[in-house]
Amino acid sequence: MKEKIKRPSWDEYFLEMAKLVAKRSTCLRRKVGAVAVKDKRILATGYNGAPSGLAHCIEIGCLREKLNIPSGQRQELCRALHAEQNVIIQAVLYNVDLKGAKLYITNQPCVTCSKMLISCGIKEIVILDGYPDELAKKMLKEAKVKIRKFKI
Repeated sequence: MKEKIKRPSWDEYFLEMAKLVAKRSTCLRRKVGAVAVKDKRILATGYNGAPSGLAHCIEIGCLREKLNIPSGQRQELCRALHAEQNVIIQAVLYNVDLKGAKLYITNQPCVTCSKMLISCGIKEIVILDGYPDELAKKMLKEAKVKIRKFKI
């Protein structure tokens, strides 16, 4: 009798990929990875880090850490792009339409990224962990973007 092999669900599969993408992060505070998917096909990936060609926080330090700024506050002082922003940028660079796609991400998006994802037409966001941003949750709900937490 053949041994039955347990295959991961699609959610597990893409969230494991998001965790792998997060390993490329250059942020000193939080490693975040994101994978945009449509029809079970990867459209774009992103992790949090400085814009292309600029020094990363792992090289020069984190201004928000130096100023002791709590998580979720004063994001404009961060030199990194968020994983979601990098997904959108990659999609634009390679002419990939994100409308109707799902985003698998290691953490709930902040309000800025949520607004961008809403405007891109992302229909669902699957997260592994939360983030202290109630306005983001409220806006996603208002825009009818499904957000759900998944446990691997």
